[in-house]
Amino acid sequence: MRPGLGVRHALFGAAALLALTGQGQAAGGGERVQVTGEIMDTWCYLSGVMGGPEATLGTAHHTCAMWCAAGGIPVGLRTDNGEIYMVLKLEGAGTADGSPTILEVQSDRITADGMAYERNGIKYLIVDQIVSNEGITNQSHEDYGLVPPFAIPKDVKKTILGRE
Repeated sequence: MRPGLGVRHALFGAAALLALTGQGQAAGGGERVQVTGEIMDTWCYLSGVMGGPEATLGTAHHTCAMWCAAGGIPVGLRTDNGEIYMVLKLEGAGTADGSPTILEVQSDRITADGMAYERNGIKYLIVDQIVSNEGITNQSHEDYGLVPPFAIPKDVKKTILGRE
């Protein structure tokens, strides 16, 4: 689901400002890290627009995550212990530009090597290299279906699912 133009520009602007002006480095010096986790849709995960955080990960949310990334929503990386990194760059591609690099790894479990920064409790990651890519490993459609039931309007749920 795509947010309004103002919200999208605000997310893009914050990411672009940090990535392009070097403010990420000034925000905390940064440290080289290798982190493993799922590339995720930050808008739906953080806004709650599509349900709880667990429903916005993996295969049940993959199509929406692709549309959000293609539409300019910056992606994130959610680690196994639940930490969220806003990904500012991914192997030289900006993450708010709908680049093929971003779309190829959306919802994949990757290990990324890069520089991590933190400012005001928000973690940022500039990925220099994807060390490994396991593909999509979170088969959440088994729990939520290909279209999570909470994402279907109540008046059409019976028609689509055959139940109320």
